[in-house]
Amino acid sequence: MAEIILIRHGETTWSASHRHTSYTDLELTPDGERQAREVAAELGERTFAAVLSSPRRRALRTAELAGLRVTEVDDDLSEWNYGEYEGLTTDEIRRERPDWVLWTDGCPGGESPDRVGARLDRVLARATALLDTGDVALVAHGHSLRVAGARWIGLPASGGGRLRLDTGTLSTLGYEHGRPVILRWNSPGRAVAPAAEPSPAPN
Repeated sequence: MAEIILIRHGETTWSASHRHTSYTDLELTPDGERQAREVAAELGERTFAAVLSSPRRRALRTAELAGLRVTEVDDDLSEWNYGEYEGLTTDEIRRERPDWVLWTDGCPGGESPDRVGARLDRVLARATALLDTGDVALVAHGHSLRVAGARWIGLPASGGGRLRLDTGTLSTLGYEHGRPVILRWNSPGRAVAPAAEPSPAPN
């Protein structure tokens, strides 16, 4: 049965320093480019009926270095809009809001968890409709893909807070006995999910 492969882009300077990065359009670092090439090796000879990517350069460059031909650039795959928190670290935000949690509170001037969840629901619906023709790859960002993983298995968007996702990693969504399941997560990073706060580097 065909699968949905989630690919988080390689490292950027802001992801390396744990800065929330949404619409800021950064390039990959040399390590990020290396990670993207390692994705190519991990994919091997796997082919895709469709490759959907975020419009950000860091995602598109990752797809390129991973040997993937992007068939559609999809704004719904953009990273969580952090609004006033763009460029800030979680520690910096919590100096003003000690109890702040992205997954439940969202961002002032940016997006709520429900809004991000609605976007990723649309992406998953499009990807699912393509599975009859083969595997589908989604190349995007840490928080948006964590939301995708949560929504795939029926959790609210906030459930993504329990799915750690490192830069330059692959995850696989599929089915078991007809039910949506996570088949693989955060590979070749850490093998499986839950992680406590603080979250990994945003972006």
